[in-house]
Amino acid sequence: MRGRLGLLGAAAGAALLLPAGARLWPDGGESPGGDDGKARSVPTDLRARDPRATAAARRVYALLAGLENDARRGRPSRTVIGQHVELHNERYNPRYGDVRGTKPPGYYYRKARDITGRLPGFVELDLGPGYGRPGWAVGASRPYSRAWPGCGKDWGYVDDAVDLAVGVWAGLPRPADGSHRPSGAHTDCASGSEVSLPHNGGGPAGLVGFSFHQPYPGSPVKGFPQTLHRNSPGARDPGWFDRVVTPGTAEHGALLFDLGFLADHLGYLAGRGVPVLLRPYHEMNTAPGQGFWWAGQDPAAFRRLWRLTYDYLVGRRGLHNLLFVWAPNSWDGSYGRDPHAYYPGGRHVDIVGVDDYSGSPARPFGGGAWTEIWYRGLERYLRPRIVSESFHVPLNAAQPRTLSRTPWVLWTVWGQALTYDNVSEPRRKNTTDDVKRTYYASQVITEQDFT
Repeated sequence: MRGRLGLLGAAAGAALLLPAGARLWPDGGESPGGDDGKARSVPTDLRARDPRATAAARRVYALLAGLENDARRGRPSRTVIGQHVELHNERYNPRYGDVRGTKPPGYYYRKARDITGRLPGFVELDLGPGYGRPGWAVGASRPYSRAWPGCGKDWGYVDDAVDLAVGVWAGLPRPADGSHRPSGAHTDCASGSEVSLPHNGGGPAGLVGFSFHQPYPGSPVKGFPQTLHRNSPGARDPGWFDRVVTPGTAEHGALLFDLGFLADHLGYLAGRGVPVLLRPYHEMNTAPGQGFWWAGQDPAAFRRLWRLTYDYLVGRRGLHNLLFVWAPNSWDGSYGRDPHAYYPGGRHVDIVGVDDYSGSPARPFGGGAWTEIWYRGLERYLRPRIVSESFHVPLNAAQPRTLSRTPWVLWTVWGQALTYDNVSEPRRKNTTDDVKRTYYASQVITEQDFT
């Protein structure tokens, strides 16, 4: 019988319990120690970075750090399986997913249960990038979001994001508790349609994260094209990014305006007691001119961007429910470069990860086991290591022993890649058997392991 993690939920208030059962690598495997064979432990108390970190954020960090230290010491460890949910595509893009037509929010959160009978143990959401509409806006106007235009067309997904986050942490449906939408259902004010989030049994169901696909500061339209470097002012003006990270400039003011949108929503989650793994400015190490507007920049300027974002969210806005995730692209030497110069430092980072789109389970990149080159490369940072994005589940027909060789503490599958026969790319990444193999493995932590 699988062990359970008595840890989560705004109402749970339980102390962290390490997994009691199935704490072993059934397939055997190597101990991921240092080059000298000695274990190098990661810090276990989040207050070393933020003395005012909330108790819930400290519990989540302690869980992940404990799993990491078990792996580093050659002890049995486990991996939280995660799912990134692209709410804007689910709700508004009819060519997204495994069937044509728009879908209810949380479709790919629920899809894991449709396939396996189990929900993921981690859900990552996003307040960006928007869906091609002007400015920032929200669905229903709420006390925490009154600074932003309400009832915006194609902006209801922003409300869905925070409501699903609370629902994963505290349960859906749940009794009225002062939060928005505890039933999971509401009427979308822009379209008039009924919108429902997936139920998860009404109790704590896992961990929550947010990435932030932020359109370039000052972008009049918010959408994915505006997140890309080639569509930003930086593609034409080499000095633009430096002005973004320089206080007192118009570009810096536009950056803070965008961060205000992020902070207002994260602040609501803080008020509900929800800790968040925040993964901003990911894939920063791509080749110059490639990827996002913040990517391929001078490393010192990128580190300023990260630190001023940290200072704004934690110092100015007082958000102490955050765990900061630094996640470069896989550094395969072509699209992704060595990320070390972009590391902001341990005082501003809690978790390190990799967005791995290099190679495949059938044809791993680099020597060694699949993903091992990234796993070993992140060891030096002395932080819990995660696969922050992948098209693939970790245990599949080509690589059934991934987590024995590389026991990542968290592995997140990107959006519609979870399903095989999709309308659009990515397609044919995971078979139903692959997904079941992962979700049923004793090494893997799903929603069932959280009480």
